[in-house]
Amino acid sequence: MKALQRIDEWPASAAAAGVVRDADVVAVRGPRDRVFRWASVTKLVTALAALVAAEEGVIDLDEPAGPQGSTVRHLLSHASGLPFESGGPTSRPGQRRVYSNVGFETLAEYIAGAAEMPFTDYLSTGVLQPLGMRSELRGSPASELHGTLDDLLLLGRELQRPTLIAPETLAEATSIQFPGLAGVLPDFGRMDPNDWGLGFELRDRKSPHWTGSRNSPGTFGHFGGSGTFLWVDPAAGVALGVLTNLEFGDWAKEAWPLLSDAVLREIA
Repeated sequence: MKALQRIDEWPASAAAAGVVRDADVVAVRGPRDRVFRWASVTKLVTALAALVAAEEGVIDLDEPAGPQGSTVRHLLSHASGLPFESGGPTSRPGQRRVYSNVGFETLAEYIAGAAEMPFTDYLSTGVLQPLGMRSELRGSPASELHGTLDDLLLLGRELQRPTLIAPETLAEATSIQFPGLAGVLPDFGRMDPNDWGLGFELRDRKSPHWTGSRNSPGTFGHFGGSGTFLWVDPAAGVALGVLTNLEFGDWAKEAWPLLSDAVLREIA
């Protein structure tokens, strides 16, 4: 796929990208087996573990978790009121979309307590091993998964044709939770609304955005501060994953949408 050659011109010293179409890997560029830090793309895997836990009956999405008045659903959708980093709530649950690493850390602690096992073990046995991923969680469940492009593409396949959870569960997870909440999309500014699913950022009509202008409003995924992203566009039947060793910055705001549009244009 010629579109992926664009990553060769990026300022990162190492970059890898791959395209999944209808759950089949159709193109790759760059090292497939190099381990990268996924940063906030980690949240997709943590969210998937929470959905597995919900289906197993370990937790319930609407049971109390986190601050007073918050539930598992609030934590997953950045609506619990917890701040970006450690600290007490900055708003009441369900009032604003406050993007929160500490919310995902609180969620992982809650799952660990309910499952009576460390979250790293639950993540490994519930998600990573069944998908054949060799990734490793080396710290925060919000930002510290380390893995390869092949692992990222396995996740992309799962999000196109789920095997760990029911299709209905994935559909709920990629639908708007607590509609109408405004908030800040990190590095892109305030969005009103700033729609989110259960761990999945929803493109909808957001502008500016890290995906492309050709991405459908139904596109979902996440990007990370280490120069990483994964999006899935159900309308196109395409997923695009990228890993780099260069921190997110203005370069990514320009390069990522251009790459996304080029991939969708070439496939079309």
